[in-house]
Amino acid sequence: MAKVKYYYDTKTLNYQRIEKTPLDRVKNILIYLGVSVFSGVIITIVLIQFLNSPNEKRLIKEKSDLISQYDILKQNLNEIDLVLQDMQNRDDNIYRVILEADPIPSSIRKAGFGGVNRYKHLENMSNADLIIETSKQIDVISKQLYIQSKSFDEVIELAKNNKKKLASLPSIQPLSNKDLKRMVSGWGYRMHPTLKIKKFHYGLDFTASTGTPIYATGNGTVEKVKYTRFGYGKHIIINHGYEYKTLYAHLSEYNVKKGEKVTRGQVIGFVGNTGRSVAPHLHYEVLKNGKKVNPAPYCYNNDLSIEEYDKMIKLSSKENQSFD
Repeated sequence: MAKVKYYYDTKTLNYQRIEKTPLDRVKNILIYLGVSVFSGVIITIVLIQFLNSPNEKRLIKEKSDLISQYDILKQNLNEIDLVLQDMQNRDDNIYRVILEADPIPSSIRKAGFGGVNRYKHLENMSNADLIIETSKQIDVISKQLYIQSKSFDEVIELAKNNKKKLASLPSIQPLSNKDLKRMVSGWGYRMHPTLKIKKFHYGLDFTASTGTPIYATGNGTVEKVKYTRFGYGKHIIINHGYEYKTLYAHLSEYNVKKGEKVTRGQVIGFVGNTGRSVAPHLHYEVLKNGKKVNPAPYCYNNDLSIEEYDKMIKLSSKENQSFD
């Protein structure tokens, strides 16, 4: 029930009832409606600003999922790029070195894309920066993979045409991996065990028990079977042809004689401690065109997994003490 309102009439000295006219009632209704509409607008703005609708929540979740998927894609692309770099490194520094082919210039492997803007059609898309960056990385990897594929085709052809040569080139470890205790020393300056000065070490030292079999690392002819009291002690030199020779030093026994034809993987002698040596081990050298070269890249064949080969390269590069 509406409240009745009065006013005090100073002329009659009585309270008089206030009578509302139709216009007053219309004004009150309009004021009420205005306040209601204004309040509704304010409430709606607050709700829109701070509360998400079901559709907005769905869109936010979809965006979060897309960002997560992009991060995974980015990580996968980075891993593919690392594998590709490893393939390129092996191609240039192992396969092409062995086959005496020129490495592929970096300017060709890393060449960019010329011409008009290849990604202009992506600029108006949502998250355009992410999409363009990913597209660029995919294009670069795709181009490098194409170049690497062509390079491997060339390497395969070179290998087919050099089958006899490949069989002769030193390309395995001279000791079986299961017989190795550890690699003592590699190519480079090392502390000499008896002279106690730094000298250049021209080979790889593999520690193993006395009597461990030693294998020819490629087909060839035994050029030298010799013993010296100091230096290499009992040692063997194999001429592989194609300007390659290998030397196996500090043996305990020989298993071949001078002039004998040998094949890769044939037992030619046994680990010992003869000559200037402080413990049982094999000192192994590779010579190319009469010059001693780092033997590590010539131990790449199926003897070793990728992980074992990488580990051998790291161990051979440490500046430790040699055994001879």
